[in-house]
Amino acid sequence: MRKKCKRKVWKLVNPITHAIEGCAILTDKDLIELRIRELNAIDSMVNGTGTVDDWDSLNGMNNLAETMSRAGIGVEVLEVCQKAQEELVKSAKRFEAIGRMGLTGEGIQIMRELFQYHDLQRRSVTRSDYERFIQKSINIVRGKGKNVQEI
Repeated sequence: MRKKCKRKVWKLVNPITHAIEGCAILTDKDLIELRIRELNAIDSMVNGTGTVDDWDSLNGMNNLAETMSRAGIGVEVLEVCQKAQEELVKSAKRFEAIGRMGLTGEGIQIMRELFQYHDLQRRSVTRSDYERFIQKSINIVRGKGKNVQEI
């Protein structure tokens, strides 16, 4: 009896549909889960019942918006990102002091404005570019770049 190859055969990806999906602008269907997560985080921070995960969601949104802004997509967002970063730091210090996570009135307005700007940024780039910005943002935080604040 002859020996048989036990190599696993992987399902092939259709390169044409893969390229078309990568070049397409993100649809609302693709982004709805991300939007719900961010809006729920803002809502829980408004009510003063925010968790560390909610804070992390807002921080990730802020980091990604800042990375996209520095790359030239929505350069007007950079000022809002700086204010949002200050509010997130205040929120983290308040959480350490009293044990409740929340935002001030100004912080709530800034986070809502940041969400709207970032949503426009997301809708103006292709899926592959958005994934590239996500990875770039992660690498900046992981590499502790010059603009990274440790909290």
